[in-house]
Amino acid sequence: MEIAELESLARQIRFKLVQMSHSGGAPHLGSSLSCVDILVSLYWEVLKIDPHRPDHPDRDRFILSKGHAATTLYAALALRGFFPPSLLDHFAEAGGCLPEHPSRGSVPGVEVASGSLGHGLSLALGMALSARIQKRDYRVFAVLSDGECNEGSVWEAAMLTPAHDLGNLAAVIDYNKWQATGRSNEVMSLAPLVDKWRSFGWNTCEVDGHDIAQLTEVLKPVPTGSGKPTAVIAHTVKGKGVSFMEDDNNWHYRIPDAAAIERARVELFGNYGE
Repeated sequence: MEIAELESLARQIRFKLVQMSHSGGAPHLGSSLSCVDILVSLYWEVLKIDPHRPDHPDRDRFILSKGHAATTLYAALALRGFFPPSLLDHFAEAGGCLPEHPSRGSVPGVEVASGSLGHGLSLALGMALSARIQKRDYRVFAVLSDGECNEGSVWEAAMLTPAHDLGNLAAVIDYNKWQATGRSNEVMSLAPLVDKWRSFGWNTCEVDGHDIAQLTEVLKPVPTGSGKPTAVIAHTVKGKGVSFMEDDNNWHYRIPDAAAIERARVELFGNYGE
């Protein structure tokens, strides 16, 4: 797809996330908005997947370790053809198939239950190692929040992955500089994040996490075999795409009302609708 088409798709997803947060009465909208472009790059340009065969043994695997951004994953899967987009209107309904945090088996395309922060990279590591053991030709991509890099389990996995030369694994850090209670680098000394990942033996780079072309350029070449794993530090803005939500940590928990939905719609699409 052309970049303009991918950017248009990202705007559609962002508006859908605002609607889903409102209809489901669910928080974490700012965290969902910050990783939209990362998932657009992955699902439309990078991942080797077939929506009609979601359990194909040689598919690339994707893990949303920051499971509180589930709406972004659901919207990407729906628009990519894994399930009908109409299901998005039932997000966070009691007994429904789209819970606030993803759960394996809830809908096609969700690989693991996630949202207990710090676990996703270890799961990705296991899948990447499984590919080698089974002699399968797939890659594994995990998106982490910067806040979950507080967890020791992340760094245990970060040490083990290069020790096994798992070049088929890539970690993307959604570095939006916020977590639930404050600025990420004030809650925990994360900086210099690039140097830390590199020192653990990863091929590490920094990108603009809202530049789909940059993201695709660094993620598409991830190999299927041995070598250094890839760590991408994606600099993002919490609440990206909706000006009154951008870099405002209140939208970690705030739910948009009808007026906020309309303001977001005008910002994303102008006065002529979607």
